[in-house]
This record gives sequence, structure tokens and C-alpha cells, in this order.
Amino acid sequence: MMKSRYSIRRSFYRSFATALLFAALSISIFAQQKGNDVKPVIVQPGAPGQPSKILPANTTAVLPPISQKDVEFMQGMIMHHAQAVEMSALIDSRTENKELRSLGARIGHTQAEEIAFMKRWLESRGQTTSMTGMSNMNMPGHDHHMTMMPGMLTAKQMEALRNSKDGEFDRLFLEGMIQHHIGALVMVRELFDTSGAGQDAELFSFATDVDSGQRAEIRIMQTMLGKDPK
Repeated sequence: MMKSRYSIRRSFYRSFATALLFAALSISIFAQQKGNDVKPVIVQPGAPGQPSKILPANTTAVLPPISQKDVEFMQGMIMHHAQAVEMSALIDSRTENKELRSLGARIGHTQAEEIAFMKRWLESRGQTTSMTGMSNMNMPGHDHHMTMMPGMLTAKQMEALRNSKDGEFDRLFLEGMIQHHIGALVMVRELFDTSGAGQDAELFSFATDVDSGQRAEIRIMQTMLGKDPK
């Protein structure tokens, strides 16, 4: 059911974005044909089946409203991704497994880029990029902060990963990253299960990409562990 709902909403946003692009191109071409004396026209495309609207020339873009859950999701996912990047950074010095090194490089690069996106998203909306009271999550005595985020490895798990090498490291990394990815899927589900959350187009697209991307990586890692993908 969740996948179907995501698909319907994603199709709407893509159709809406396409309409916006078409309108912008049409206006630009018309202006070039008529010369510089043409006043700018701002068109707001209607929803599917609805007419477009001509807006006043002084109309300025306004970001759509966001819910507190949207903000908490992005702040939490920054922290969540940061641990995955940290885990991936351990690979080069602890294993020669080429398949794992390739996977880790992809995970680390992708999630680092997504962290940058989430920070920009929050900052553009006047929000902080970290969760209140969570800045000391890696300090002794703050292990409970780690377990507040679904799927995140505990301090003990991270220590075991850092102290392992070769085959043992490969196993611990794959098991830990599967756990970590499953936690991200929980966070996405909780976002969309919250009334009024996940309506922002950028956030919606990002969250659904996280869901589909990490599901695919879970299947890859389960295969690498010799387990049947679910």
C-alpha cells in the first residue's frame, strides 16, 4: 500500500514539475519573439484537469509550509547518514574485498551528497541542521542517543567494527549496514505516516529516493552475506 501511495504522489509532482517547466519555456520563447518591451507573465499551472492562472508580475516564490515532522526527519537523517559515512570510511584500511570496497565507496559518496542537500534544505527554511540535545551522541555516557535513531549502530557495535579486519570486518559491516538501512526505511515510513508531513515536493522526492535506494542496497548486501533477499 505504501509503495502505491508513493507512486501516485510522485507521478503528481513530476507532472506538476513538467507543467512548470513547459510554462517557463513558453514564456521565455514568447518574450524573445516580441522583444524587450514585453512585460513578464507569471503562470501558475493548475492541478491535473484544472486551468492555469495568470499571477501578478510582482509575485514572488513562497516555499510550501512544512511540518515539525519534516524538520525532525531531515535533522535525524543527517545524523543517520553521518554514521553510514563513518562506517564506509573504515573500509579501505580494513579489507581487500573489492566488491565491499566498491559498495562502501558508493554508499559513502551518496550519503555525503545527501547530507549536503538536507543541510541546504533546512537552512533555506531557517532551521538548524542538528537535533537539539543530540550533539554529544559520540561521547561516553551518551550511547542512549545513538539508539534513539532507528537502526543506528551502538557505540559497542562501532567499536567492534573498528577493531575488526578482513572477513570479520566484511561480515560486521554488511550486517551493520543492513541494520542501518532498515532503520532509514522506518524513518521514511514514520514521516509519511504522520498527518501533514512529507508534503514538500523536494522532501517527498528525497524521502522516496532514500526508500527505494536503500531497499536495493539491502538486497545487494543480503546477497553478499549469502542470505536470500527479502
